[in-house]
Amino acid sequence: MTPNVSFEFFPPQSLDASFRLWKTVKDLAPLDPNFVSVTYGAGGTTRKLTHEAVAAINKNYGLKVAAHLTCVDASRTETLKIASAYAAAGIKDIVALRGDAPKGQNKFIPHKDGFANSVELIAALSETSDFNIRVGAYPDPHPDARGTDADVEWLKRKIDAGASSAITQFFFEADTFFRFRDKCAAAGIAAPIVPGILPIDSWKKIRGFAARSGAVIPTWLDEAYEKAMRDDREELLSIALATELCSHLIEGGVEDLHFYTLNKPHLTREVCHAMGIQAQMTLEKVA
Repeated sequence: MTPNVSFEFFPPQSLDASFRLWKTVKDLAPLDPNFVSVTYGAGGTTRKLTHEAVAAINKNYGLKVAAHLTCVDASRTETLKIASAYAAAGIKDIVALRGDAPKGQNKFIPHKDGFANSVELIAALSETSDFNIRVGAYPDPHPDARGTDADVEWLKRKIDAGASSAITQFFFEADTFFRFRDKCAAAGIAAPIVPGILPIDSWKKIRGFAARSGAVIPTWLDEAYEKAMRDDREELLSIALATELCSHLIEGGVEDLHFYTLNKPHLTREVCHAMGIQAQMTLEKVA
């Protein structure tokens, strides 16, 4: 079975980064994704840039765009004003997240007039009836989770508040996702849970991401990349591992995959091609 795919981009903060974003969109748009999403920077630092990128992708490429929206460093009024601007621009999909703590803070502290958590944000967005709301999910324990089942319980609260589906944090082994999916089903969560896939462009960098996000790093993976980097075969290993992970997920009944592209389209495109996903549109149609 050929899966449905979606892609995550992040907004540019420089001219060079802007070129990389638009190259990424242009390279991956022909694969006909279900949707694409655009993140906030850490601590909500790219709020305006996110809005601009979302509007441009929606207007120029005809792709369904899901805009990230967080609770960080903004009042309820300010956050809902941003949401209203998305609705006015024709953006009907939101990825609603609590968000990470701003730079210099060790933990998330709600704005005094803001949403205390993602559940409050989701409930407020749901009341507007303007959006299809997607949320985050964590197959490995979130760094702030209290107890082994806290992430499942929190996801259920988010779905009950009005979210329609969830996208997971990246993980390294298919069984990690399957165990989480089974726990969610046992907890009565019927909404789709889409695995988040992160093709590894730099093991050193991704290892740092994993340490901060709580993703469990298998010993064999460290060993594999140590050898691959020594033999200058890191990219080949990354494509093979991401393709194998996706294949195992599909064999386990997964129909949708969400790729964290890091605005570097090459690896994501290669993995998609390896799974039989080919261009469905010409560049002229998406330019």
